[in-house]
Amino acid sequence: MGATYFEERIPSNNSALSSTDERRLSKHIHDNVHGNIYLDPLSLKFVDTEQFQRLRDLKQLGLTYLVYPGAVHSRFEHSLGVYWLAGEAINRLKTFQGRELDIDHFDTQTVKIAGLLHDLGHGPFSHMFEREFLPRVLPGLEWSHEEMSLKMIDYVVDEHNIDIDPESLKKVKELIVASENGASKSFKEKLFLYDIVANGRNGIDVDKFDYLVRDSRACGLGCNFQFQRVFEAMRVIDDEICYRAKEYLTIHKLFATRADLHRTVYTHAKVKAIELMFVDAITNANDTLDISSYIHEPAQYWKLDDTIFKTIETSSDQNLKESRDLLLRIRRRDLYQFCNEFAVPKENMEYFKNVTPQDIVCSQSSSHPTLSEEDIAVSNVKIDLTRGRNNPFKSVSFFKDYDSSEKFNIKDELVSHLLPTSYQDRIVRVYSKKPHLVEAVSEAFENFQMKTYGMKTQVHATPEKKKRKQLRSYSLGV
Repeated sequence: MGATYFEERIPSNNSALSSTDERRLSKHIHDNVHGNIYLDPLSLKFVDTEQFQRLRDLKQLGLTYLVYPGAVHSRFEHSLGVYWLAGEAINRLKTFQGRELDIDHFDTQTVKIAGLLHDLGHGPFSHMFEREFLPRVLPGLEWSHEEMSLKMIDYVVDEHNIDIDPESLKKVKELIVASENGASKSFKEKLFLYDIVANGRNGIDVDKFDYLVRDSRACGLGCNFQFQRVFEAMRVIDDEICYRAKEYLTIHKLFATRADLHRTVYTHAKVKAIELMFVDAITNANDTLDISSYIHEPAQYWKLDDTIFKTIETSSDQNLKESRDLLLRIRRRDLYQFCNEFAVPKENMEYFKNVTPQDIVCSQSSSHPTLSEEDIAVSNVKIDLTRGRNNPFKSVSFFKDYDSSEKFNIKDELVSHLLPTSYQDRIVRVYSKKPHLVEAVSEAFENFQMKTYGMKTQVHATPEKKKRKQLRSYSLGV
């Protein structure tokens, strides 16, 4: 979806080409976000592999399409979008500072390939696989899709005999994991290149530029952030990408749009209910299908994608009955029932620990049916501006105008008193897995808040209508 191929003649070598020749000898794709995208010959060698084509079967937003029907776009078109924007970013820098920064074909090629391949290691249904499923079945395992992307790249290069020199390959992989803590940067020159695809300095990168616009469009939402203005306002000073001071609020819109999408789309209460159910389903299915064993070797991992849902749903294996029943409930909209939520008080944020079903069970009233941990699901949501509880602008450098060579930080209060003074939200949501227990779970959740904070921090009580509706459904056997 969202990308159409137009074949062009492809050369047999990977030598450096002029921008005109490269476009003439590339494949033209029409993307529904960025318009015409041109894939250069080396990039095409990666795209035309079964491992990269697998990204077509990984929805960008996982199960979100069951709430936002338009959110069926995939990691495939997102990867093409990041590839294109990475090229646009470095070409702009090259146009205005190319001689000063000594940007060459090696730099341009590695940045673009990094953008193309940055999500090659993603698992089924977006981040849910690594953040929710794997910790359940392999507790204590340190695993990330970024690191798997590096393994997948090596595997693809070897499997398809892709002619890419070792230094380029090394640089591509470093650019992909640049945002991770302690990431290696063996190339000590041109450190600004690490700011383009996965910016570990402040989170301003082309990966976000693409998914903010693409996800907003797919979900039918407006997007106030304009990445084009960021491109026009950036320049490198002291080996760091900096931004013109007048675009401070444009940068703020990037962080605010990301946080808004997390609140209204990625962590929507219904989306989380469906994710909780699916995680329960694949956790139960793991003993039979051995899903978690696929994560160790790229030769097996690339075979794992969103079709795992259909595999479980259509299986006749009796060992998968419990998982099938959960997926049937999702299909029939018989979801875990959202009971209530609260935002963790600001003064308690620093030492907050994730709430568990056990915490809720231990807070239940003896006047209601006895709850067990298996009756309750809890979602601990964290939303921030890319830097946890810290202000990301402390890591963003600005300049006065294009004649200036001095960079500086800007304090929020010098721009506006309407900007946030807190940079992270933590929201705790509780769900009842059984409709007739909504009231009991809701009461236990209120008791937990009183016991923990000395007050009810939720906005309002669970509506009586919601409690009665679920009781009536249970009594009718629905």
